[in-house]
Amino acid sequence: MMLIMQTTTRKRTSASRKELTHERIVEVASRAIRRSGYDGTGVADIMKEAGLTHGGFYAHFESRDALLAEAADRAGTESVALAARVAAAAPPGQAVQAMMQAYLSPEHIAAIETGCPVSALGSEMPRQSPEVRRAATIHIKEMIDVFARQMPDWGQPRAHEQAMALVCALIGTTVMARAVDDPRLSKALCEATMKQFSPAKE
Repeated sequence: MMLIMQTTTRKRTSASRKELTHERIVEVASRAIRRSGYDGTGVADIMKEAGLTHGGFYAHFESRDALLAEAADRAGTESVALAARVAAAAPPGQAVQAMMQAYLSPEHIAAIETGCPVSALGSEMPRQSPEVRRAATIHIKEMIDVFARQMPDWGQPRAHEQAMALVCALIGTTVMARAVDDPRLSKALCEATMKQFSPAKE
């Protein structure tokens, strides 16, 4: 009985270590794809950054695309969760404004590696595998839903349409704000979007 218990404990510890290692690889990859793009992210570089050997990769993933899909899923989950936390912490009726401010903040514009993966990788997604595109699509829908639920007319078709337009505007603005080499223009782009989409003051 003791031998069985020891063997079971070793197996659980081994599985736990493997799971932790798997999570570490996905975490590193989720930052790497946002920092360097899908095409600029190699398995060898990810494993090295995770402190592991290249040869251990296939003990965790069937393919590079499988890793990229998990990394995209992780990045999208983090982004949606952050938006939801911002909405939950905002004063009543100010959730949309708070989410917009957070998304277009100088901190998020500068944080390509840890920010929204859609604004970091959107132009590359059409050329990715179906698994990667599916992960991105799921979280884009979730992000739209987070915004739609904060709209005054939530539950009506118009709220969903407004949320889609707003999310598209935020992503597009972030792409452009990061693309230009003029800090003043970058700031002005964000301010213009905030002005256009902010609720009218009475």
